[in-house]
Amino acid sequence: MSSSETEPSGRLHGLDALRGTALLLGVVLHASMSYFPVPIWIVSDTDNSPVASAVFFAIHLFRMTTFFLIAGLFAHMMLDRRGTFGFIKDRLIRIAGPLASFWTPVLAAIIAGLVWMAAIRNGGSIPTDGPPPPPLTLETFPLTHLWFLWVLLILYAAALLLRAPFALADRGGGWGRFVDRITGAVIGPWTPALMAAPLAVAFWLAPNWTPFFGIPTPDTGLVPNPVALTAFGAAFGLGFLLDRRRDLLVRIERLWPVFTVVGLGVGAAAMVMVGGPVPELAPVTDPDLKMQLAAVMALAVFASTFAVLSLALRFASGYSAVRRYLADASYWVYIVHLPLVMVGQILVVNETWPWFVKFGVVVGGTMAVSLLTYELLVRHSFMGRWLNGRRIPWRQRQDAEYVSAE
Repeated sequence: MSSSETEPSGRLHGLDALRGTALLLGVVLHASMSYFPVPIWIVSDTDNSPVASAVFFAIHLFRMTTFFLIAGLFAHMMLDRRGTFGFIKDRLIRIAGPLASFWTPVLAAIIAGLVWMAAIRNGGSIPTDGPPPPPLTLETFPLTHLWFLWVLLILYAAALLLRAPFALADRGGGWGRFVDRITGAVIGPWTPALMAAPLAVAFWLAPNWTPFFGIPTPDTGLVPNPVALTAFGAAFGLGFLLDRRRDLLVRIERLWPVFTVVGLGVGAAAMVMVGGPVPELAPVTDPDLKMQLAAVMALAVFASTFAVLSLALRFASGYSAVRRYLADASYWVYIVHLPLVMVGQILVVNETWPWFVKFGVVVGGTMAVSLLTYELLVRHSFMGRWLNGRRIPWRQRQDAEYVSAE
């Protein structure tokens, strides 16, 4: 049976595992960028392969829309349990707090990696003739890979503002029942197409859109780009409404064969259309081609999102101590991983190993260091309560159950 059938008010293990997987895949995604057949990353290795760019494309297609959909569902769950003020307090502590605390050391570590790589390319000495950094403005603010925390805060605020007038007016529950019926009508084999429609328009309207990268990452600037807001806002909003209709998770789960076949098929078509595993990284200029690419890419994003969502509900709904541990650790791993990935890429850049060996060493080394520091510094300390909502005592059984929402 599914987690949605067996645990109507408890922890949704499948979704929790999928959320953690989406964060952990960030390690694989960023590690792969060093081995693209065309240079796109700070550390571009001469040992490379189209397989690396194919891995990047597949992960990037669904990863963050999936994360925000689940985040929306868990946000409504927490809001329902703790109320508005409890929700705001928790999000300020566990989302705004880590963003404010870790942004400076993470940015400093990334800059150090940049300088280190520049010195390697300059024969061992730091170049002094580089361009000055851009002035720090609302448009140039470097959020780094912690941008997802900033976007979460924006979506939380938007959800509270949009919900407030309906909550005040819905004394008899009429609006709620109407919204629940609309949500029920949205969920079906047609869901990816419905969700893709506004994203396709956003892709088409976006200037200088590079189809291979799909949704442009809003890692620079405090105002996210319209494409990212459209995609992540729609995913978050649907997840928020799905928590009101937890029964619909069963419907999504039962559609896993349809979603999986469509996701794989449209995803493969999208890769072919954007140039294949050796990507064309120039913005599309032909209006007709851009319209076709926008439609296919948008459908591929949400078809793959619902494929992995339904698969997680179908095959990972039971409790697993390993999945639970990794889900708990994923937040910390994602926060610290990018500087570690850069260090790994730089350490192996001059080795003569095959690209996939270097790639494996970078991913494995990053995960090992991240998980070790999580176990020793975070899980059993005040930081565990800060990031995960609860500190796990050293002597407590590692498979102990506790309930905490995103």
